[in-house]
Amino acid sequence: MFGKNIKSITVQELKILNKKRPLIIDVREESEFEAMYIPNSTNIPLKTLLNSPEEFITGTAYLVCATGSRSKKAVKKLSKKFDVVNVLGGAKSYGQKFALVRNMKIIEEKKKTKKKK
Repeated sequence: MFGKNIKSITVQELKILNKKRPLIIDVREESEFEAMYIPNSTNIPLKTLLNSPEEFITGTAYLVCATGSRSKKAVKKLSKKFDVVNVLGGAKSYGQKFALVRNMKIIEEKKKTKKKK
């Protein structure tokens, strides 16, 4: 547990759970998600999720963002009505320990843009 009424798990725990294909919701913006994401995760931007969570959450949902900050906020707001769990450290922490799905085309485009500046 992390903080009052905030369910949380580590990226190591998520990696093990991921074999069972749980509902993993990545609350980052679409462009962030498209560049790289945790395998089997679904992108539902934070604002969209908070506006209509009942459309997306059925059973336990593991919420992830880049660092765990946005997903923590979402868990705080949604935990009264939904079984939601924050992934500590987010996709960044997951990527330091395990493989993320990476869109090489987007990564290359970002590199080109940085070189032009």
